[in-house]
Amino acid sequence: MQFLNKETTLDFLGKRKLAVIISTALILVSLIAIATRGMNFGIDFTGGTLVEVGYQSAAEIESIRDQLSTAGFEDAVVQHFGTSSDVLIRLPSGVIGESEKASELSTSVMEALRGPGGETLIEQAGAATGAQQCVRDGVTADCELQMRRVEFVGPQVGDELKNQGTLAMLYALIGILAYVTFRFEWRFAVGSVVALVHDVLITVGMFAIFQFEFSLAVLAAVLAVIGYSLNDTIVVYDRIRENFRKMRKGDPVSIINRSINQTLPRTVLTSLTTLIVVLTLLLLGGEVIRGFSTALLIGVVVGTYSSIFVASPVVLMLGISREDMMPVVKEGAELDAQP
Repeated sequence: MQFLNKETTLDFLGKRKLAVIISTALILVSLIAIATRGMNFGIDFTGGTLVEVGYQSAAEIESIRDQLSTAGFEDAVVQHFGTSSDVLIRLPSGVIGESEKASELSTSVMEALRGPGGETLIEQAGAATGAQQCVRDGVTADCELQMRRVEFVGPQVGDELKNQGTLAMLYALIGILAYVTFRFEWRFAVGSVVALVHDVLITVGMFAIFQFEFSLAVLAAVLAVIGYSLNDTIVVYDRIRENFRKMRKGDPVSIINRSINQTLPRTVLTSLTTLIVVLTLLLLGGEVIRGFSTALLIGVVVGTYSSIFVASPVVLMLGISREDMMPVVKEGAELDAQP
């Protein structure tokens, strides 16, 4: 970690051709995966019903799947939710049938899990404490299986969320293009947008390749990755502009290389501290935020890479020069400055 205390002299732009090959390969793989495998959209986008249940002891996922399959819920997705005794059941919209039966679906699921001859729920009991009461073998006690939460998303709502989410990312990129053009120069705007598209495609592509569930939380993480990556890129761009105006000697390659090296300690420290938090969320946060933290983990790594090996090389390839970075002098400004 000694490089954090002194300026490095690494030749980042000397590896730009290799970086182009790596980035192009990753983007192509991501696009092919999205086109062929598709996204594993959650019920937020596809519509369906989510039922959260809790057991008094550790639940066996395979046994629950068999019970649901026997009851006619073959497409149900079952997974642990937080602890081994909490279970999340996702039912796609196709198993609901008519809309008026959607409210009865959770009851059917609970009956399937309790099985014939199992405990019988007492609807009125336990309202004050929140614990559901059941009768089993003539004895009233807390239910071994309790329903914690039920959520239903219609197919039309899911399609609307999918469209709005895509538009949100598009509007974000357009806004960034306009801001960076105004704040810096059009070449920097193009470079930043190319880097952000690079980050989004690879992050989403990883979800398509490994078929991770893509939910609203993951979409929020992708938008957060856009902001994180842009922040890193703007820091590098600001130093590039400053060095173009300060350094009277040196070609654009050496100036941009030095700018990246000067901001490298800040980039590394920011990325490391962010990754520590994201890894903690991924390992300890449970199933509910697993997709969110996975998207952030991929996005932070790819975003750090793109701010160094994508954004700056694009600016160089577009032909940036010292003259482009010099402040515009108004005509007659020298005469106005005279007493």
